[in-house]
Amino acid sequence: MGWRSIGMLADQLDYVIGVDPHRDAHAVGIVEARTGVVVFEATVPADSGGYADTQRLAEQHAPGRRAFAVEGTGSYGAGLARFLTDQGEHVFEVSRLRRERSSSGKTDALDAIRAARSVLAVKRPAVPRASGEREALRALMATREGAVTARTAAFCRLRHLLVTTPEPFRSELRRLTRARLLARLTTARPDRRHDPELRGIHLALKAVARRITQLTAEERELAREIERLTRRLAPQLLDEPGIGPLLAAQVVLSWSHRGRVVTEAAFARLAGAAPIPASSGQTIRHRLDRSGDRKLNRTLHQIIVTRRRAHPPTIAYIDRRIQEGKTRREATRCLKRYLARHLYRLLENGAPLAT
Repeated sequence: MGWRSIGMLADQLDYVIGVDPHRDAHAVGIVEARTGVVVFEATVPADSGGYADTQRLAEQHAPGRRAFAVEGTGSYGAGLARFLTDQGEHVFEVSRLRRERSSSGKTDALDAIRAARSVLAVKRPAVPRASGEREALRALMATREGAVTARTAAFCRLRHLLVTTPEPFRSELRRLTRARLLARLTTARPDRRHDPELRGIHLALKAVARRITQLTAEERELAREIERLTRRLAPQLLDEPGIGPLLAAQVVLSWSHRGRVVTEAAFARLAGAAPIPASSGQTIRHRLDRSGDRKLNRTLHQIIVTRRRAHPPTIAYIDRRIQEGKTRREATRCLKRYLARHLYRLLENGAPLAT
């Protein structure tokens, strides 16, 4: 059924099953699409048996044209959304719901009903992001980001320890490059130090250096797997100037799969690159949307920063825009919008994403 083609979703369905997922249990609420009346409510376990129970309840109390509105398809609702999609059910993604007023109350059952009703007046409801290799890429990117953050924190701890290290040991270490410093500390023998203070600091330095070395190896291993998956999912992105495997991986994660983002304008809005009027008086100008996927927005910015240094067409475009009276920042905003459109077309016209 072409959910995105015509009319409101309420005109194309008989029932909507809303789900408010949690760690141990999911609240389910079935709503009649035409009237918005609650037909049935239940709570099911958050496991494979509960997923099957959810589908059985839908078949029993919501026959005919139906769809599921699941909140949190990227977290607690991921398992249920994946199960229902594999069973051929139509699943929509519901963003975090905002209650109209505090007097409306808050329970899991009410949240499930709100999730169901929230999609009835929508022409183009969001669908969950793809699983399979795309989900594997997400896990790898999140784990690598954690490793990079932990390594940065470890380097900060190492610098702090070096500042407070007693002389002359501190002077010996300060002259070393980062690579030689890590190599020396990881092979050091703190037990040979007779001074208790120096022995303790030496042992701490060795522990932090080992942590940095392990995190570096972990990050490189994850980065290699990310590059392999990215080359399989979207090799066309890697042929673009200024786009490496990590940036291409983030673009794929935000885009997800063909058809999820229906237009290049919607992709620009998702990336926070859609122009918004910001005129005042005789000044006519636009600014970029500050909402959307901030990781995707940062990715676009990093690509443009790289191209501004070494990509002649980008350099020429910025120079031309500046000559026309725009500031460098405004020229960069125009480039972001163009880049979002270009990447969207590359992704939509490329090979379908494996799932």
